[in-house]
Order: sequence, then structure tokens, then C-alpha cells
Amino acid sequence: MRILITGATGFIGKHLVNYLQKKNIDITINLQPNELNPFNDLVKAITIDINNPQKVLNDFSEQKFDGIIHLATFYVKDHKIADISQMIEANIKFGTIILDCAVQTNIKWFINTGTFWQHYNNSDYSPVNLYAATKQAFEGIIKYYSENKMIDVKTLKLCDTYGPDDTRPKVFNLWKKYADTGEVLNMSAGEQLIDILHVDDIVDGFYILSILLNEKSILIKNDDCFVLKANKRYTLKQLSEIFEESINKKINIEWGKLPYRKREVMEPYEKGIILPNWEQKIDLLDGIRTLF
Repeated sequence: MRILITGATGFIGKHLVNYLQKKNIDITINLQPNELNPFNDLVKAITIDINNPQKVLNDFSEQKFDGIIHLATFYVKDHKIADISQMIEANIKFGTIILDCAVQTNIKWFINTGTFWQHYNNSDYSPVNLYAATKQAFEGIIKYYSENKMIDVKTLKLCDTYGPDDTRPKVFNLWKKYADTGEVLNMSAGEQLIDILHVDDIVDGFYILSILLNEKSILIKNDDCFVLKANKRYTLKQLSEIFEESINKKINIEWGKLPYRKREVMEPYEKGIILPNWEQKIDLLDGIRTLF
């Protein structure tokens, strides 16, 4: 099986590449112009220039990919007006061009990556922010290709993620810093529910879905979208207690000192169809212990 991965230099992407290599899958990644290959010569790389779609077509025809896993995105939690052009280009235009090129070069399947943030407080569709709205917009474009049977397209929607080598400004990194320094950390009341998975469980989901698509499994025939979600959800306060137990340190948190953010997600999305043949394997407490 030959797979192109976009967004392979991101947190999930790097873990996915390493995971699929262990499965002896032939991987090619997409790099931005002048971007260095973090995997050196161990993984093949191409540059996709959306301003030169003919070259993209030529590259796809030459490589003869079986499928594409599309992770590339431009994420901003609270956008500024200067972010809008890049967000639309990365989250809508880029995906549309590679999807159309995939159709024209007879690539069999395409996995899109969605987010629970498309479903504010468990709505069928209510974007938490503009980022989530652009992800939904691309899903609307996907529907054209899917309903016209041009290519087998599925979306895998993700909850919160954590794992080793995570440089993102996520709460576990924040808590570890304050646990080490002993400083006071002001936070919200902490009643929001958190659905969070270890990155190894996430990449296992992408692997399983790619196998199901490549084999044209009847298990996924009638659905366009699947989710990966944790067996158990915790409030932010409960999550901090699990974190403290895992690192054997207390965090000096002052709960309720900060207001909730605008459109704070209090209840994560829970209506989606869980990906067939997938299950959470890494317990939260064990997963956090491996980090620090």
C-alpha cells in the first residue's frame, strides 16, 4: 500500500509516519517549499504547490498512490483578520486541489481529518471558532466528490490529543511547568468535560481506516464520517487530579479565578459513529506517566 500523508511534520503526522513505517507501508510525505524533511532520507517527500496544479497531477501520476491521509491544516484558536487568507488557503483550497488531483489520477481513497470543535456543545453542526468552520466547509466540498462516486472519501474526527514530543501549548505541558515551579496557576472553574486520547490511539485509527478503505470493507460502506473518542470523559478538575497522581506532584491551581472562554466547550461531541475495529488501548493515567 502506497500512502501520501499531508501535514506529516505536525504532532500527529510525525507519530503517524513512524507508526506506518513499522507496518512496512510505503509512505510519501508532503513538504512546504524550502521545508526540511524531518525524517531525512528514510521517508520520501514531494512538494505540493497549489499554484501549480499540473505539477501536482504529474507527481500523483508518477507516484501511483493508493490513498491519501490529509492532516495538513492551519490552526488558530482565536483568529485575527490577518489569519483568514492563510486559513482558507490551507484548510479549504489546498485540500480541494489535492482531492481533485487524486480523482484525476485514479487514487482510490482519501482520509480527511475533522475536529470535535465542529460540534459546539454536541450540536450536529455549530463551529466553536473560524478554524472549525473552515473544516466544515471542506467537508461540504468533499460531499460533492463522494456523492458523485469519484473517490472513496471518509472523514475521521478527533477529540483532544496528547503524547510524547508534544510542543504544542497544551494543558499537560502547562501543568507540568507549574508543578515544577510551585507557582500559582489561575484557571476557570474546571467543570468542562474533556475527551482526550493518546496519540498512539489516534494514529492507530488512521491505520485501521486506511486498511478498511484499501480493502473496500463493507464495515465503512454506508458512512462518510467516523470518530475516535475516549472510553471515559473527565472534567478539567478531575483531569488535573489524574495528572497529579501520574507525576506524583501537586499543582497549585486556583480554580474559578478565570472566566470560561467565549464558546467554551462544556460537553464534547458524542453523536458520531466510532470507527469499526478501533478501540482505545492506552489508559489516561498510564499514558501521562510515559510523558514525564
